[in-house]
Amino acid sequence: MSMRPLAILIGCLGAFSPISHAAAISFDQAWQVLQQENNSLAAQRSNVERYEHLQNATDSLNLPSVSIGANYTRLDTDVTVSGEQLFESTGQALPNLGPLNPLLAGIGGITSTITERDIFSSSIRAVWPIFTGGRINAAQSAAEGKKEQAQSELAMETQARFEDLSKYYFSVLLAQDVLETRKLVEQGLTKHRDNALKLEQQGQIARVERLQAESALDKAVIERKKAQKSLDIVQAALTQILNQNATVEPSDSLFINSSLPPLNAFVDRTLDTYPGLDLLDAKQKQADSLIKAEKGKYYPEVYLYGNYSLYEDDSLASQMKPDWLVGVGVNIPLIDTHGRSDHVQAAKSALSQVKFLKAQAKQDLSVLVQKTYLEAQQAQEEVQGLASSIQLAQENLKLREKAFSQGLSTSTDVVDAQLYVASVQTQKAAASFNYLISLSKLLALSNEMDAFNQYQDNAIAVSTF
Repeated sequence: MSMRPLAILIGCLGAFSPISHAAAISFDQAWQVLQQENNSLAAQRSNVERYEHLQNATDSLNLPSVSIGANYTRLDTDVTVSGEQLFESTGQALPNLGPLNPLLAGIGGITSTITERDIFSSSIRAVWPIFTGGRINAAQSAAEGKKEQAQSELAMETQARFEDLSKYYFSVLLAQDVLETRKLVEQGLTKHRDNALKLEQQGQIARVERLQAESALDKAVIERKKAQKSLDIVQAALTQILNQNATVEPSDSLFINSSLPPLNAFVDRTLDTYPGLDLLDAKQKQADSLIKAEKGKYYPEVYLYGNYSLYEDDSLASQMKPDWLVGVGVNIPLIDTHGRSDHVQAAKSALSQVKFLKAQAKQDLSVLVQKTYLEAQQAQEEVQGLASSIQLAQENLKLREKAFSQGLSTSTDVVDAQLYVASVQTQKAAASFNYLISLSKLLALSNEMDAFNQYQDNAIAVSTF
């Protein structure tokens, strides 16, 4: 019997040092522990929190931006104005008033400092966008889409970890059954070797028959040790995935169910709840937002602005300048150098890509669910069909052992019968393991992982002994 499911899993695992003090735990308890202790799930939860904060940050886009600033400026020279310059600025020369001309000439020669060459000022500035062509809403929608994408990624990671746990947990149960089978084979071949020794001593069988029995027993011991090592590896792996210090000992057993819900129920549920489809919906929302953002660049920006002076130099210019100002601004894009039209087309292409990906994903999911469902059914049928084979193998072993004791059968016949019993028992355990792996995958795909207990409550225990 080829142990592919167990061999593949063992081959993927590293070497773990066994830990003592085993603690029995059910699959449901192990699943609860994994959700709390697994680092990859914790990382995805942190990623969701990150994008939630980034989404909350976009709420501020609707608020005015207020800043306080200070400026220091050094001019080439002081800014001054004379009386004569003032008269000239009106377009008139100094009038001729006869006796008052010397007085007017004195006034014309007076110079006033408008501002000194060193200027320092500070003010509060505010800008409030009131229309941006929908770009603010697009940015907020895109941020929401990224948060939803992170949530979908967390859900997908949770499903993946559920499948991983089922492989590790039930591999331990399978390895335990295989070990028990190897122990029984060793016990049976030990008994056969002892019988062969007695028969050889009595001269009823040839020496080669006894050697054949001893060789088969030695191989059985090797196989039992290999099975023990395999169990140690998968059990240590289960302990590691649950992030525990003490070795985790499963308390459940392998099982199958007599029947499964209809295939359409799993397909419909998967297409309704699979987080990978929600992830594509989130990407579609982001693509829609990108289209709106790029189209918004064609519209003018309208904003309110204001400024309030906090500090000014004690100069004539400062006295003449108002303390505050408010206004409305409009920014109309005429010629853009960023390729707005191509960016809009690129965003539309991204949206089209997501739609095609979603359609393909639905097809792939339907095929995957059907494939997994049929594999589960095949495993069910295999377990149920092997019951008669086990009875036949055990009866054949009894007959071979009896015939050997009477000199009517060879040692090879007994060894083959013993190994065939072990082969059928292992095949049945492996089929049950395959069923549970397929069932776990179906439940993960359809987002019904919490329903595993219901299948366990209605289980048919698989006993190969």
